[in-house]
Amino acid sequence: MSVVADRLVSAGLVLPEPPSALGDYVPAVRAGSLVFTSGQLPMKAGALFASGLVGTDVPPELAAECARIAALNGLAAASTVCDLDEVIGVVRLTGYVASATGFTAQPQVIDGASGVLLAAFGEAGRHAREAVGVARLPKDAPVEVSIVLMLEDV
Repeated sequence: MSVVADRLVSAGLVLPEPPSALGDYVPAVRAGSLVFTSGQLPMKAGALFASGLVGTDVPPELAAECARIAALNGLAAASTVCDLDEVIGVVRLTGYVASATGFTAQPQVIDGASGVLLAAFGEAGRHAREAVGVARLPKDAPVEVSIVLMLEDV
């Protein structure tokens, strides 16, 4: 097992099978020493873990779990184009939260995804971040995340 996989297991997390694209794109791309993931949804076993707007249909705690699942899917997508043990840093995490009117706790929801990156990479998992409230997301997902990773120089 890899170092990253061991760290995740120690945190009670499991890297899933890499996700499939839901359209005409790829789940991840490597450009030199950077890996960019496409937006990842909280999919488990081919189905959304939850759906709807955070703050009405989905409580914030469940939305944070959705962010964890989406981040794990992002790491699984990245693993299709690199060895996660080669990651020397997480550059950026962008999180979108389908937010009910008046919901403003997007950062707390996206903390779920940030926690996955810290569990996977330790201090190298600290990252710049955006937590953005949006009207709706694909498939009525409550959360979507994308990740930019930095690898050892090629």
